[in-house]
Amino acid sequence: MSKVIDAVKRLLVGRALRSTQLHDQLLPKRVALPVFASDALSSVAYAPQEILVILSLAGASFYRFSPWVAAAVVLIMLVVVASYRQNVHAYPSGGGDYEVATTNLGRNAGLTVASALLVDYVLTVAVSVANGVDYVGATIPLVAEHKTAVAISMVTLLTVMNLRGIRESGVAFAVPTYAFMIAVVGMVVWGIGKLVFGVELKAPTADYQIVAEQADLAGFALAFLVLRAFSSGCAALTGVEAISNGVPAFRKPKSKNAATTLLMMGLIAVTMFSGIIFLGLKSGVKVTEPANVATDILINGQPAGADYYQQPIIAQVASAVFGDGSLMFIVIATVTALILFLAANTAFNGFPVLGSILAQDRYLPRQLHTRGDRLAFSNGIVILAAGACLLIWAFNADVSKLLNLYIVGVFVSFTLSQIGMVRHWNRLLRTETDRRARLHMMRSRVINAFGGLMTAIVLVVVLITKFTHGAFIVVIAMPLLFLMMKGINKHYSRVAAELAAPEGDEIDESMLPARNHAIVLVSQIHKPTLRALAYARANRPSTLEAVSVGVDSGEAVKLQEEWDRRGIQVPLKILDSPYREITGPILDYVKSLRRKSPRDVVTVYIPEYVVGRWWEHLLHNQSALRLKGRLLFKPGVMVTSVPYQLASSDRVRSRQARQVRRPQPPARRDDQVKA
Repeated sequence: MSKVIDAVKRLLVGRALRSTQLHDQLLPKRVALPVFASDALSSVAYAPQEILVILSLAGASFYRFSPWVAAAVVLIMLVVVASYRQNVHAYPSGGGDYEVATTNLGRNAGLTVASALLVDYVLTVAVSVANGVDYVGATIPLVAEHKTAVAISMVTLLTVMNLRGIRESGVAFAVPTYAFMIAVVGMVVWGIGKLVFGVELKAPTADYQIVAEQADLAGFALAFLVLRAFSSGCAALTGVEAISNGVPAFRKPKSKNAATTLLMMGLIAVTMFSGIIFLGLKSGVKVTEPANVATDILINGQPAGADYYQQPIIAQVASAVFGDGSLMFIVIATVTALILFLAANTAFNGFPVLGSILAQDRYLPRQLHTRGDRLAFSNGIVILAAGACLLIWAFNADVSKLLNLYIVGVFVSFTLSQIGMVRHWNRLLRTETDRRARLHMMRSRVINAFGGLMTAIVLVVVLITKFTHGAFIVVIAMPLLFLMMKGINKHYSRVAAELAAPEGDEIDESMLPARNHAIVLVSQIHKPTLRALAYARANRPSTLEAVSVGVDSGEAVKLQEEWDRRGIQVPLKILDSPYREITGPILDYVKSLRRKSPRDVVTVYIPEYVVGRWWEHLLHNQSALRLKGRLLFKPGVMVTSVPYQLASSDRVRSRQARQVRRPQPPARRDDQVKA
């Protein structure tokens, strides 16, 4: 069965890669741009439309405010891009907003950013895929009838592509992303060229009217509506932070390449966003709330009706520039649907890297820190896909409902990150004496401070306007995730303190000859390891050695150095594992011992933690469980678990003992008679 499973895995994911091949998986700028920028670039497919939709609540006449709203969004985008270019130079490890907030504002701020980003990454996948399915469903009725199933299938396909490695997924996604950029920029240039030569552009909805739901707005109500339109348009900023979280995936020089890619992404996104808004207004595009489109859109003075399909803004602009049904119109509609699907790929690159960093800091299970066969963080990819599929299923792939949950998390991270960068510059300015360097730092501090102020305003507006429409779910989910990470960290810290091996522990050297080859598995030197070594020696095997698997060459060297420093009188053998696998090298080594002496017994001692709570079992002993399952089927091999009881297991055992000692009520008389 294991061979069949492995064959299926190889078919879907591909052959395993050596750790030394990680450099080959790093991305050049031309591939990194579509990998990390597809989310930010795809937002131009709906962010300009969201501005017009909100303003349409007061009637089409309020579209006159859209250039100012768009200009504000562009300003924020440029400020955020400039800020994150500073981030990738100052913090190139891939921690992004999490590292900036943690370093400058403290652990709690960092975990707040991390919880916001993790939630937003899941929502990015759900929103992008659901929106892409809507585009396809508009032309293929069968897809529209099975939106949820198609969306979940698309997430599954994206998951498999990303499990094959970031380089392969990047190459696969580069073509449609570049096609989208070229098509939209070409449409903008062609449309502006027509206007310059006096050609009139007319959208399909140019002659339609919009019924105002909030007429005669003035004062605070007008300002609130404009701010709401601004906050909705700021969906164009989603995905900007992904590059700062993915710096380790770039080729060297990593920071420089990441900053250049970020600048290219920002300029292209601004160009497309501004061009679509400009051409949409010039061609007379009319859009309104999708839920009310049947009554709010008037065609020849009559309501559009339930059968009316509201074309998205890009489709209407393409129709005005190239003609409805033309080849370029079809091309733009196709690549727009593709880019919306591929926008989810940004999250598939950001979520696993952030999860790995959090796991390394002991805030998430350690399994998220390990790379899979294709050198991708496979566990993080699978968890992201599962969360997105759950959201798609729960909301029936309804984009309008999912969008109400969107962009809350990303603006939390924007705000805290830029406040953290302000403190970063303040700290450097205290010691910097060079005048030119100080001027550069002061300019950067102004950019970050302005960006933090503006993103904070956007965050407040988003929370006020979208809280009752679904944003409250994110407001609840983020603290729950925050508390879960704190709990995991507390558990790991407590376990590490209990397992720490004191200096000077010695092992009894007495051994008696026996026909038994003993192996003690070692991951690090702590109390469970010392207990397993002592227990193995007490059984007096003929040969005894400690065996460790060298997944990371640096950690293997440190383990050998500490082993020699402590003077442990048991030889340590470190098995090479070029594919970062633990079970395989141990099985191969045991087989080699059995081949040398087929009539002897090989005893494998495995140190294990004993925990008391059910959820703690998920955080420990998973590798030991898999290894025992494989060793039990090997003839002539004995497996011995050497348990080490943690404090939580002692508390559970004590509670059970108290329950046993509790006096039982006397038996009833009729029970005694029956007895």
